[in-house]
Amino acid sequence: MGLGTDLTAAVQPIGASEFEEIRQLAHRSFGLDLKPGKEQLVEARLGRLMRTGGFRSYRQLTRHIVEDRTGEALAAMIDALATNHTAFLREREHFNFLRDEVVPALRERAQMELWCAACSTGEEVWTLACVLNEAAPASRLRITASDISRKALAVAERAAYSAERCAALPAAWLARYFTAGPPPAGGYRVKPAIRAQAEFSRLNLMQSFARPRQFPVIFCRNAMIYFDAETQTRAAEKLADSLEPGGYLFVGHAESLSRRTASLEYVQPAVYRKPAKHGGAWNKLS
Repeated sequence: MGLGTDLTAAVQPIGASEFEEIRQLAHRSFGLDLKPGKEQLVEARLGRLMRTGGFRSYRQLTRHIVEDRTGEALAAMIDALATNHTAFLREREHFNFLRDEVVPALRERAQMELWCAACSTGEEVWTLACVLNEAAPASRLRITASDISRKALAVAERAAYSAERCAALPAAWLARYFTAGPPPAGGYRVKPAIRAQAEFSRLNLMQSFARPRQFPVIFCRNAMIYFDAETQTRAAEKLADSLEPGGYLFVGHAESLSRRTASLEYVQPAVYRKPAKHGGAWNKLS
């Protein structure tokens, strides 16, 4: 529990040892690599938790998180520290590659299923939905989407965005896949039929997980940039285990997987492929 609800009590600035405790907890819990010099960022992002919990020092907050057996305090810390920057059609070269090189091999399947493994607030999920519905309108589409942040997932599932956030989308997509919000708020919301093509869940890539099936395509972009090299390698190997042979992994353009990730082959910048069995064609699985 916190120390009360006196929101006016002065909070002590974060000290070097307190920052180190938070840094280790964040790294251990969800892979975040907080570099020295990020003390002010940590203070700013954890400020609300400090105030609402009535904590006087960051050590008290850290102790509360560690001792909370419900996991709610840790989840709140993750929500506060996680970076959820994303955008529609971000790094659009990936979507062009998906449309031109990958979708043609998937059209014959009974269902086209992808995993968006760090979906943030959902813009990437709905961009994928638009691209795939355009490229393969007759296919049944299923997007499995996950993120570690509950706050981001709530935005993604609601699928409502300001007009400014939607500015990069083609007008035809806005007309076909979105409904315009009423004034004065305006903005757009993904249509129910498209929202039904995605399923969201909370997932921590640092913890053990087993997907019910392997995927032909996984997007995990601009999440591993916040990991150190060793954590990146572990996460990439877990993602590779969830790829079917011949499947593609897309990472962010600012990310480059270690050459120690032996189970994946480099295809082009930020695109990797899991070798197909015996070098044969991609299996046409249902």
